[in-house]
Amino acid sequence: MSTGDGPAVDLVLIRAGVYHDSVGLMGVSRALAALDGVEVAIVAMATELNLGLAGELGFTLPEARPADLLIAIRACDAATADAATGELDRRLTALAGRTAGGGPAEAPPRTTGAAARAHPADVVLVSVPGEHAFAEALDAVEAGLSVMVFSDNVPVAQEIVLKERARLRDVLVMGPDCGTAVIGGTGLGFANVLRPGPVGVVAASGTGAQQVTSLLDLAGAGVSHVLGVGGRDLSAAVGGLSTLRALAALDADPATELIVLISKPPAPEAADTVQRTLTTLATPAITALLDVPGASDLTAAAEAVLRALGLAVPRWPSWLAPAARRRGSALWGIYSGGTLCVEASIIAGRGTFTDYGDDAYTRGRPHPMIDPALRLEALAKVPEGDVALLDVVLGHGADPDPAVTLAPAVADATGRGVAVVVALVGTEGDPQGLHRQAKAFHSAGASVFVSNAHAARHAVALLGDAPESGVGT
Repeated sequence: MSTGDGPAVDLVLIRAGVYHDSVGLMGVSRALAALDGVEVAIVAMATELNLGLAGELGFTLPEARPADLLIAIRACDAATADAATGELDRRLTALAGRTAGGGPAEAPPRTTGAAARAHPADVVLVSVPGEHAFAEALDAVEAGLSVMVFSDNVPVAQEIVLKERARLRDVLVMGPDCGTAVIGGTGLGFANVLRPGPVGVVAASGTGAQQVTSLLDLAGAGVSHVLGVGGRDLSAAVGGLSTLRALAALDADPATELIVLISKPPAPEAADTVQRTLTTLATPAITALLDVPGASDLTAAAEAVLRALGLAVPRWPSWLAPAARRRGSALWGIYSGGTLCVEASIIAGRGTFTDYGDDAYTRGRPHPMIDPALRLEALAKVPEGDVALLDVVLGHGADPDPAVTLAPAVADATGRGVAVVVALVGTEGDPQGLHRQAKAFHSAGASVFVSNAHAARHAVALLGDAPESGVGT
């Protein structure tokens, strides 16, 4: 907030060819914005989206390329702007130093293949802008390595080429847009802290896998591996190429005693192919294919896994806020997880649901599980008397403390008469603290559920009528 009485001072800098990860830059932006006297701070790569955002905020911008670093600071006076610049330089130096070694300078490998030859590995993680991901992922596949492509906005034609080459090289491509994987206890991308166990997961869905495995962890069950395959893998175009390979890998894994297959709504022909494959496996399998006739929701799938393991199904934790029924009001789904959004919309059978993790919203900006800005804007626009349903996903890679920014917005919404329901996905071992997060959102006036399906049904109940359609029980 500005503390001066005079006009604000705008400082705009373009640093050519200076690259930093978007998550690190977001942390720098937040730190600068928190400084006394700083009204606005944008430190980001000069993508079209970020330039547009700075322009909308009234900054006058010079020419810049996406590979340049954009710095836009609005301060109460010149001295504050200078102080912010000094803090900026200190934090950027710290970012650059994260990968600096303490020994003699060594030229880093210039390709993924060269890195693999210099530092032998089993899996390569690719997290670069989508237009550059194909070359790096293909380099890994041709080097005989499995690859997780965290990047989104990769054309489907390139995905097919990657997965066809992976089949020939006998490796696995996880992704593109693979948000979650756990291999031998090591999490990649967005990953919850999970206890080890006999359940292997194949998921054409990151948050779907996180929901099921988090519930299993809460019930005392563990996982061997979680193999993400990307949200388009069970589309008609891709045809389940990576799903079939992942199923075969888990079937051959002695540590996996039960396989769970999770997916957003699959193409019918891809679903049929996978179902036929499941009948040939030596390892028993349970499916959670959303929007398939007769399919269960993710919570019901987790409960089926527990029963198959001979474990009791617990009463899933929830923290209810007192709220009057809101007959005739509208339901707004404000989601960061695509599968969670689909599941909730199917169960609700009504309302307006938006997946802010979709490629359309993440081009040039961090995923909403890291940066809640778009969802904060959406929650602020929910009318009085309506119901807002949102997910909060914990774990490594996600916002280190989502309640810090989201809980005040929830309190503001409930204070003006909006009923807020939160689906909180995570485990006791996650660094954010499952119960601490639940308490913060509940204290802000929200009803909180660890089951997204239960949260969706509660949101519908607040409207005063039953859902028109849904899955599960």
